[in-house]
Amino acid sequence: MICNSNNSPRRRFLRTPDISTRQLRAFAALADQRNFTRAALTCHLSQPAFSALIATLESAVGTRLFDRDKRSVRLTPEGQLFDGWARRLLDDMGSALESVASHVELRQGRVRVAALPSLAAGWLPAVFAEFMKAWPGITLDLHDALSDPCIALVRSGQADFALAVPGTGATLSDLRTHQLCSDGFHLVCLPGHPLAQEALITAEQLLPWPFIQMTRNSSVRQALDAALHPLRLNAVFEVEHLATVRGLVEAGLGISVVPSLTLFHFHGAVVTRPLSLPLLTRSVHLIERRDASLSVAAQALHDLIVERIGNRVLA
Repeated sequence: MICNSNNSPRRRFLRTPDISTRQLRAFAALADQRNFTRAALTCHLSQPAFSALIATLESAVGTRLFDRDKRSVRLTPEGQLFDGWARRLLDDMGSALESVASHVELRQGRVRVAALPSLAAGWLPAVFAEFMKAWPGITLDLHDALSDPCIALVRSGQADFALAVPGTGATLSDLRTHQLCSDGFHLVCLPGHPLAQEALITAEQLLPWPFIQMTRNSSVRQALDAALHPLRLNAVFEVEHLATVRGLVEAGLGISVVPSLTLFHFHGAVVTRPLSLPLLTRSVHLIERRDASLSVAAQALHDLIVERIGNRVLA
């Protein structure tokens, strides 16, 4: 005799029935109370509505879960098996809803931010402190990196958003960008340098002096090259870090030009002077993925950053 696989008991139980938490709660109530009237009261249902709920559950599962007669209600063997799974499903659903509620209410969560080192060391710590005081359950991750790596972290999903300066001609069609602030530039030199006495420095005044450059992939270098083109600086060093720029300038090995956001690095042994170069600015953008929504926590930090830092012009 050939058995039709479509009608076999095994085939029938392989399907995934549509079962609601309402049905599972009714099942648990009846398994506890062993009485339809008491279980219906527990679920705030009339007895006919409760009985219909149990009947539709048994239909969905494909077997009887309760034996009942005039005097008692008992779990069938299949009902005993289903009982453990039903309670775990209800517990898991409760945990899932509690977890989502915790994130929505900013009691739990994680926000990952990528930011230029100048912002990561300058303004962001105060904003982070304000945020964490308001929502201590949220964990903040900070990646301090140059603009291109910051944007790459957002694209890969490793950062929720970035504070960066998109390069000239960069393709950002897959990203949302919001201009956060405009950043000016300053000369840095020793107090005894001839340019230290000038109120405003022009491009031509920079050309004769040994110059400490940032690397070509930095937003500082890209902005400076674009503003001075076709003029060429007398570069003697090319470095990655502002601390190195400061050290070389302090040693009298050259002058440099740095963004206004980074001036907190240059107090003490060096002096700063504003530049008279209208084209020399950089726009810091808040960058996020276009195809992904921010979590509630990430959106809250995003909005706080815009409120505290946004729409500023630094000179």
